[in-house]
Amino acid sequence: MTGSLPGPAWLCQPLRHLHDMDGDHLKTLIVFGALLLSTPLHAAQLNLELGANSRTWQSEELLKHPQIQTISISNDVSYKRDMTYRAVPLAALLTDIKPDDHLQAVALDGFAAELSAGPLLNTQGARAWLAIEDPAQPWPPLAEGKHSAGPFYLVWTDPRAGNISPEQWPFEVASIKRMAPVAARFPALLPDPALKADDPVNKGFALFQKNCLACHRLNGAGDSQFGPDLNIPYNPTEYFGADFLQRYIRDPQSLRQWPQAKMPGFSAEVLPDGDLQMLVGYLQHMAGRKVRP
Repeated sequence: MTGSLPGPAWLCQPLRHLHDMDGDHLKTLIVFGALLLSTPLHAAQLNLELGANSRTWQSEELLKHPQIQTISISNDVSYKRDMTYRAVPLAALLTDIKPDDHLQAVALDGFAAELSAGPLLNTQGARAWLAIEDPAQPWPPLAEGKHSAGPFYLVWTDPRAGNISPEQWPFEVASIKRMAPVAARFPALLPDPALKADDPVNKGFALFQKNCLACHRLNGAGDSQFGPDLNIPYNPTEYFGADFLQRYIRDPQSLRQWPQAKMPGFSAEVLPDGDLQMLVGYLQHMAGRKVRP
């Protein structure tokens, strides 16, 4: 053995020497091994970067939070089945956050979900929860050979009531940050400023932020490291017909299949037909506003 392990030196002896140990040493080894197997892998921490009310929560603290409860999620977005979690209402953790604030939930793998604070603060209808994985009772892996959705996972009860998108269910959350709005941080995403605020293209831009920006950049703008840029070098409206693009957004695997595909489908319950048309309209508009990074 080239490395060293903490504890008594006899712990590092090869197994073939176990028969040379006296009874007390062997019993100690058995007990120590049982403790290792029963000890939680590790606690985790969640960083809330909320300005003056920033703080770091340890998972064991959150599991003892006075508002924690057991919640049931039907057809969980990540696990594709019903799940039960110990969770805290997210609103209880977002101290002094206002409905018009903008937040970003960042996962351990760099996934960055852009989130309007308003829905996260709801106490009725679609309600956001921070599910906490107990290291002593770990969640199942997301797929064979994969990790779980923990240590922290943003989940929703009654998501249909708020048209909650799959991109609003970030898992492996490491931090939640208060940020400037997307339009202020990434002006290259903006539609023509001459358009009225209620123009369908501007509405499509809002839908793009909610449903696409967690995985895609556009004109090189955005924080995501996952999906391709949706304008550089080509906008999908330049190589997909409008009908095919809408079909692709509804069910990516119906047009392109590969084992590691990650893009979820967006059902009509999450993205109604009218909203889907406005989203595609925004993409079509931005094809004429290319800005190379």
